[in-house]
Amino acid sequence: MRKSLVHRLVIAATIAMAVPAKFAIASCSKPVAESDDPYSVSEEGEFVPSWAKEVVWYQVFPERFRDGDPSNNPEKKDLSGADPMPLPDHWEVHPWGSDWYKLQPYERANGDEELWKHMLRRRYGGDLQGVIDKLDYIADMGFTAIYLNPVFDSPSLHKYDAASYHHVDPNFGPDPEGDRKLMAKENPLDPSTWVWTKADELALELIEEAHKRDIRVIFDGVFNHMGINSFAFEDLQENQKDSPYRDWFTVLSWDDEDAGTEFDYEGWFGVKSLPEFREDENGLVEGPKDYVFAATKRWMNPKDKGVEYGIDGWRLDVAFCIAHPFWKDWRSHVKSINPEAYLTAELVDTPERVKPYFQGDEFDGEMNYNFAFASAEFFFNSGPDGISASEYDEKLKFMRNLYPEGVAYVTQNLFGSHDSNRIGSHIVNRGIGNFRDWGDYFNISNVNSNSEYQVRKPNKEEIRLQKLFVIMQMTYVGAPMVYYGDEVGMWGANDPDNRKPMIWPDIEYEDEATNPDGSRRSPDEVAVNRDLQDHYRKMISIRNSNPALRLGDFSTLIADDERNLYGFSRRYKDHVVWVVLNNSDSEQRVQLDNEDSLRFDNLLDGTDMTHGEGGNVVLTIPAKWGAVLADQ
Repeated sequence: MRKSLVHRLVIAATIAMAVPAKFAIASCSKPVAESDDPYSVSEEGEFVPSWAKEVVWYQVFPERFRDGDPSNNPEKKDLSGADPMPLPDHWEVHPWGSDWYKLQPYERANGDEELWKHMLRRRYGGDLQGVIDKLDYIADMGFTAIYLNPVFDSPSLHKYDAASYHHVDPNFGPDPEGDRKLMAKENPLDPSTWVWTKADELALELIEEAHKRDIRVIFDGVFNHMGINSFAFEDLQENQKDSPYRDWFTVLSWDDEDAGTEFDYEGWFGVKSLPEFREDENGLVEGPKDYVFAATKRWMNPKDKGVEYGIDGWRLDVAFCIAHPFWKDWRSHVKSINPEAYLTAELVDTPERVKPYFQGDEFDGEMNYNFAFASAEFFFNSGPDGISASEYDEKLKFMRNLYPEGVAYVTQNLFGSHDSNRIGSHIVNRGIGNFRDWGDYFNISNVNSNSEYQVRKPNKEEIRLQKLFVIMQMTYVGAPMVYYGDEVGMWGANDPDNRKPMIWPDIEYEDEATNPDGSRRSPDEVAVNRDLQDHYRKMISIRNSNPALRLGDFSTLIADDERNLYGFSRRYKDHVVWVVLNNSDSEQRVQLDNEDSLRFDNLLDGTDMTHGEGGNVVLTIPAKWGAVLADQ
């Protein structure tokens, strides 16, 4: 039975920290005015960092990626302040390889509770050491940049309810108790008193080790709200009007016995565990703004040793909830520290509405959900929610041309993320709705809201559709981004099922044989899909080996609606790559004019290519497959 919209939004906030933008934009505490300022450009005519055009992103959700150090695993008390509250009577670190929907004995001991509450309380022990341990894997796959979901001190599994921005969560480091003792000695308002905990130092080690492998790293900045465990909010609750943080949050009423009022405040989307920073027409007010600026510098130039020791940029959560003037000031601050830093935003809305953020004085790029929406409509949807090859071409053209020069090349072209169902499960459930209808789709792709959602493993034909999308993703304009585990065939509905523990070959996994309601079903083996993984590795290698796919211009070769064929050319200097995608259910023979008499190498297995009369290129492409040709 579907929950009410209000209930769904609360669940979305507490589970995902990702509310549908068409509701979120209208519901942020402060109105977001569009910017009329002209964008500024560099001498080269672009304002984006050049390196951001050339990377392939890997999104890592730290708590679910790898447990590199079991000694730092959280205890029950470490969950205090995270939803759902209060703390359960029984709790343990959850077994990494367990059947996802199967409740463990400690969970059953807590009585009859909604599934999502069990899921929110689970901790699997993922930490920063686990990310460090798997940097070689990330590099071997060909990924050259990592977007880390929040790593800052927080009681939740997702870390979008920060207790601070200047410390890494102690349970992500080697000495949680020692770190907390150090942190307690600080004055958070005075950055000169801030210490470097062992968890903080491990984050610097992760950055250093990543840079040794030519991998960039960006952190997730959640600057709209904090958690109730934050130093600022705890002091405000205790000291009320006498707190130095009294102006940091939107207080609705104070504890006042004479007036008969109790302490109340604005929570993000009404969620009281997420007190929202106070804003005026310029964005965050002075107190939280100064703190955010100080924390920003700390991670970009740690210990003033140089920007090479810091992170390479930021991803900004719910950026639409903070007014434009703040982002303009913050960008200036960031670029004064490191002019080559990359700034990308979460702005799930129509391209026209997010355009003001990309005029050279706020963000460089975004998590490009509009690319995902259009791709879902072409590759996976049918009927009224589907689009033809020519319509897909027009949507892509519109997005490429909407922004100033260079922006399209640094947008993060993704499909799955921590805020959507995984691509494999999206394909299994294709037809239930349109991904572009973000609010509705969030609901119907979530097992808490839709009991009809199929939770089974994708079959071979469905994996082939995922492979077809990957061919497009790795050859199109923009920087591809892969959500951890998609490359090994992980599947799952929307949050929390998109946050299962990563599948590693050295861990033994139970079959998934339990349904969300606890009933049994036909078992699905949980293991690395080597064939899919090899496909990702090959396509990433093709991208990394061909500058035209990273930096080249774009022109359409074919958009055949009748045969469901789509193809394009990427050219950089004297190098040319042609890509043709057969989105039909049958093998297709394609002939392409070759006026320049180019000689091509066929880079993708499974496709036949010949040079015909007059040098024309003749391709035979199997159903739901593609061809990638590079000139010799």
